[in-house]
Amino acid sequence: MKIMNCPLNGPRNISEFVWGGEVKERPDPASCSDEAWTTHLFLEDNKAGVVAEWWLHAPTNFWFIAQRNTVTDEVLQTMTVDTYFDGARA
Repeated sequence: MKIMNCPLNGPRNISEFVWGGEVKERPDPASCSDEAWTTHLFLEDNKAGVVAEWWLHAPTNFWFIAQRNTVTDEVLQTMTVDTYFDGARA
């Protein structure tokens, strides 16, 4: 059984989680082109290596960020959204 550590609920079975895509900068929907907005919504970089990703713990509807190695599928770290974005600004 594969376990993921939810920052809110602790270690849980991976079947309780839903992948939400890569964390990426959001374009301004009011001023970007339809093509740029479509790219943001539907295309992923699909980078080999460590990637920050959105994850949802479905039973509690809690969104968080996980850093995962896409080559080995190992979850290296999970954190709240606030913790991730506070670190990104530092």
